[in-house]
Amino acid sequence: MSDDFFSYLFKKRNSHNHMPSNEVIAHWAAKIVDLLYPEHSITRFENETDLVTYTQGLKSELFSIASAGHAENPGGINLIADLFFAQLPALYQILNTDISAIYKGDPAAVSEFEVIRTYPGFYAICFYRIAHALHTLGLRLIPRILTEHAHSKTGIDIHPAAEIGEYFYIDHGTGIVIGETTIIGEHVKLYQGVTLGAMSVKKVLAGSRRHPTVEDRVVIYSGATILGGDTIIGHDSVIGGNVWLTESVNPYSLVYHSPTITIRNIKEKN
Repeated sequence: MSDDFFSYLFKKRNSHNHMPSNEVIAHWAAKIVDLLYPEHSITRFENETDLVTYTQGLKSELFSIASAGHAENPGGINLIADLFFAQLPALYQILNTDISAIYKGDPAAVSEFEVIRTYPGFYAICFYRIAHALHTLGLRLIPRILTEHAHSKTGIDIHPAAEIGEYFYIDHGTGIVIGETTIIGEHVKLYQGVTLGAMSVKKVLAGSRRHPTVEDRVVIYSGATILGGDTIIGHDSVIGGNVWLTESVNPYSLVYHSPTITIRNIKEKN
């Protein structure tokens, strides 16, 4: 490698703001989850004042993280930090609906404590909800870092710009993909391997509606693929496993794939 190459790398390194590592940013979000759910935390506080002080520290940490990429606008970043923490009660309430949906919807769940501590779907939803709040406040990179961290931990890929209503239930979850312009209503349940994606990935379509809308009280079973910005899954519908959908379905629809399955005794002679 030539000296010119190292010179190029050095200049590039020093021409960019130094945002903290992805691990540091993800750790900040994990501390937000721990703050809201002591079931998920070993941190203890002697009194309420200590808790308030700790929260103020998390707000300062967010300001520092976001400022690294927006040093030219510290006032705007300070406002974003204030607004995010002002929304914490609302964030907590919607996450509680997600816990309720998972606990009541899964016969294997023995307690809400178990959901909080062990369910990858709830972990991914937590990071999505935090990332979405930051995204709506105008940040872009940090929300993507957060949801990609959750993706790496759980196999669940949710774009922070997606709009997802209350009582969201992810069962198992591995392999789920929810695209940027997806809209999901309330009381929706997704199983593993579901894709809510786009018909095309052409760059010229950036910013347009490319992903489907899923209305209230829809269940989508494992391996189903639903594509396209004009595709609407009507409320109270059930989408069966391995279905491929690129067109809308009416409310109260049952959509399923019927493969040919042959079962025979392997001891029988050919």
